[in-house]
Amino acid sequence: MRCPFCSNQDSQVKDSRPTEDNTAIRRRRICDQCGSRFTTFERIQLRDLIVLKTNGKKEVFDRDKMFRSLSLALRKRNIDQEKIEKIVNAIVRKLENFGDTEVKSTLIGEYIMEALSHLDQIAYVRFASVYKNFREVKDFEDFLGNLEDNPADK
Repeated sequence: MRCPFCSNQDSQVKDSRPTEDNTAIRRRRICDQCGSRFTTFERIQLRDLIVLKTNGKKEVFDRDKMFRSLSLALRKRNIDQEKIEKIVNAIVRKLENFGDTEVKSTLIGEYIMEALSHLDQIAYVRFASVYKNFREVKDFEDFLGNLEDNPADK
């Protein structure tokens, strides 16, 4: 494993343990050259997923991009990283079990929206404002009006 500090190609594993939800192995490593310590995660990947963007482009699914998007929506919302990781793991499992290697970005967005709607309403609105491309205050008002009209969706 390449050291993120000095780019040396050799490192030693000092400790390995499963994550709390048993979906990954956490490995503590030490670089043979500079002595820096860092953590890596090993996950099962059932298949390579390709995301079909709304503009027609295709790109390789990036799990970390989803994690960053959720983290940004949940910023300053008192939700721990472990909870976000569980949401990401659940969505990735859904996508891998979807049956096709190509997944529409809109489906991923809907899965995220669904998860956020049950977790935190503020994060749900934050994510929706980007995902649904709100342009004006009226867009927020309409979206919030729909939330109030459909309390079961909260």
